[in-house]
Amino acid sequence: MIIAKQLHKYYSQLHVLKGVDLNIKQGEVVSIVGASGAGKTTLLQLLGTLDQPSKHEHTLLEINGVDISSLSDSALAKFRNEYLGFIFQFHQLLPEFTALENVCIPAYIKGTSQVDAEQKAIELLGFLGLQERMNHKPNELSGGEQQRVAVARALINNPSVVYADEPSGNLDSESAQQLHKLFFKLRDRFGQTFVIVTHNHELADMADRKITMSDGLVKTN
Repeated sequence: MIIAKQLHKYYSQLHVLKGVDLNIKQGEVVSIVGASGAGKTTLLQLLGTLDQPSKHEHTLLEINGVDISSLSDSALAKFRNEYLGFIFQFHQLLPEFTALENVCIPAYIKGTSQVDAEQKAIELLGFLGLQERMNHKPNELSGGEQQRVAVARALINNPSVVYADEPSGNLDSESAQQLHKLFFKLRDRFGQTFVIVTHNHELADMADRKITMSDGLVKTN
């Protein structure tokens, strides 16, 4: 599913990732933990194709059988939209749109018709317990509800991989626990692979596999 070899990332003279090797299987829930500054978010951005690794001999990033380095910018944007989903610490919902409209946006970008996009969004919001909230705007939703809308948005295009960066970091403990359980429910229902960067020990320990980062390298626990 995800094969990464010799991922390096430099920011000027700062060597943030120092040759990361990683192999993640289809349907796996993997947590990435480590101290601040260890390179967790940088790694997630590379795995999510939001940033590119620094040029280095033997570097490889393959997702769903596709060599990411072989894609043009437009092909990469299309691949990201169709096969990858993203959940961030802050929901990043557009305030002027309803929950339903926010969820539909990636589907519209993909070219899905409004009827089909809304049907899928309604299904997802119902699955996430938000059927009574889909016509509300973000400022009318609780923090936990906002994050569940963000989860639905990440899933609208049936992505192969969902990347989450501190997804429960802005939630109270009860909402965070509900979100953590939701990831595994979603994996069991839809079969997605989840890669989650977190400081939450409970979530990290729930994962199928926990990977610890230290000083730009990873070690599998």
